[in-house]
Amino acid sequence: MIERGYPLYCLDANVLIQAWQKYYSPEISPSYWDTLNDLGRRGIIFVPSAVKDEIEKGEDDLYLWLKSSSIPIRQIDGQVTKCLKDIYAANPTHKYLVSSNGIHSLADPWVIAHAINENAVVVTKEIKDVYKKPTKIKIPHVCDNMKIKWINDFDFIKEVNIRFNCELK
Repeated sequence: MIERGYPLYCLDANVLIQAWQKYYSPEISPSYWDTLNDLGRRGIIFVPSAVKDEIEKGEDDLYLWLKSSSIPIRQIDGQVTKCLKDIYAANPTHKYLVSSNGIHSLADPWVIAHAINENAVVVTKEIKDVYKKPTKIKIPHVCDNMKIKWINDFDFIKEVNIRFNCELK
């Protein structure tokens, strides 16, 4: 079920990983994770299967949470694969989204391909690197090249109107 009034958002792994490990850990902000579950149930957010695979390699309980969450996990299919091919064909530098030395996430190109396929907004912690090297490109650069809207997680929180309440326990 997709709720009208909101765009569809495709979450990059770093949005979940950094929130889990740092500023919105379940110990200090359990309601944030409940809210993500609700957004998943309402069809407002999703993650590509490649993001799930990346999170599975982590050394915390985020993967267990994601696996039991209500956030839809989109599988790679022929349409998504075509979108990926279009990304690589559009610009020769796009091949540097993934590198052989493991610096870049293997999920990054799939995040963009899924977003193209579903006309979704990419949510990522990555920022545009003004001093980018020719062999290093990030999600925001490719999204701009492909005319795909991207935002960071703080703008996402504002757009979907998440509000935090503090209390002492």
